[in-house]
Amino acid sequence: MSPRRNRPRPAETPPLDRTRLERGVGSVQTWRDGEWQVRNIPGSAATKTYRCPGCVQEIRPGVAHLVAWPADGQGDLTDRRHWHTGCWRARDRRGPGVERSRSAPRYG
Repeated sequence: MSPRRNRPRPAETPPLDRTRLERGVGSVQTWRDGEWQVRNIPGSAATKTYRCPGCVQEIRPGVAHLVAWPADGQGDLTDRRHWHTGCWRARDRRGPGVERSRSAPRYG
């Protein structure tokens, strides 16, 4: 029988920061139209209603989604857009969203 291997104990892990968890984890993503700073918003932190620019539908409170803004650092808070996660992933495959009035024909 071989002796047990002693492994060093990991250092103390810092406590979780609740506000950082609620804000989500950010990353930089590169798309055809440039680099975007993207942060996932968990459903527990989604407290307001937003309009998704991908599908022009509402993102209701409690629905997990993401926030994206240009990563060039030149924008401000007004450049942030809240997206459904699926709409963000499909944005290269879709054309620009067209808002139609209720009486406009859907096709043609």
